[in-house]
Amino acid sequence: MSFANRVSQVLHDEHGATVALIERLEQLIARHRAGMPDARDHGVARLLEDLVVALENDLERHFSFEEDHLFAYLDATGDGKIGTHLTEDHVVMRPLATTLTALARSARAEGFDETRWSEFRRAGQQLCEHLLAHVQKEEAALLPVIEDGMDAETEARLYSEYLEQM
Repeated sequence: MSFANRVSQVLHDEHGATVALIERLEQLIARHRAGMPDARDHGVARLLEDLVVALENDLERHFSFEEDHLFAYLDATGDGKIGTHLTEDHVVMRPLATTLTALARSARAEGFDETRWSEFRRAGQQLCEHLLAHVQKEEAALLPVIEDGMDAETEARLYSEYLEQM
């Protein structure tokens, strides 16, 4: 999908990257229902590192931009309910992301044991469920509102502010 509004497009692109990462996490969890993965395996180690970077940096930047800039814009235009609902999702997902980041770091350093794998799998499944539903909401409700209603001056300002956070 392609958007004319650069804010919509960059958020859409990030959603695609997030979905791809979450799919990799879901595949890891599905492959290791009966036992735990070897954190030294190249693919597993890469996924753990990618999770740390994405959850600690990219996801938080994305959420903060929406809350601090985009939802304020929507509130001013009368579409504040979308931002309120999506912020509630962020509140649920942030602790899951923090937990999963810590567990991924720990697994990278020490590998998985039964307890760590069980906690990682549980937090990973919960985050996957919430994050995929959240992305779908943003794609279906948030991005079309931005695409259809944001004037060029606001788009340029918000896009510039977002790029500064990267």
